[in-house]
Amino acid sequence: MKKIFIKTDEEFKQYWKHYVLQSVLATLAVFIVISFLSLQHAVIVASLGATAFIVFAMPASITARARNVIGGHIVGLFCGFLFSLIPHTVLVSSVLVYSLAVGVAIFTMVITDTEHPPAAGTALGVVMTGITLNVLIAVTGSIVILSLIHWLFKPYLKDLT
Repeated sequence: MKKIFIKTDEEFKQYWKHYVLQSVLATLAVFIVISFLSLQHAVIVASLGATAFIVFAMPASITARARNVIGGHIVGLFCGFLFSLIPHTVLVSSVLVYSLAVGVAIFTMVITDTEHPPAAGTALGVVMTGITLNVLIAVTGSIVILSLIHWLFKPYLKDLT
């Protein structure tokens, strides 16, 4: 157990600027997201927070690519919206509709090569709360900003995991 802390401490000493820069960038990105969405959209906020983690803590990951971040969340928005159109008033049918939105989003991301795990949360959040112009702007703006920051800072970002 002590070896883990020593290794982490050595990595931090060597790359502390990366840890700080990438954490600040993630903080700013999440601040922007939260500025546009309320706690009613907590699931969507959480999925975008998870996206910020992937983009800034694991920038070399396939799921951090703009294609995956943007494509995955667009798929999540679309599937969530599509399934929110299905009336679901009874508890069982709500659970079924929510589950289908996530399952279809995952299926669509896989077949379109836009896999981004947090985007399944976007599908869930949209199907639960519905889509509004505010949600659409917040999600699309956030994923574009996250992808742009990732692209601009890619030479300075290091995998921290």
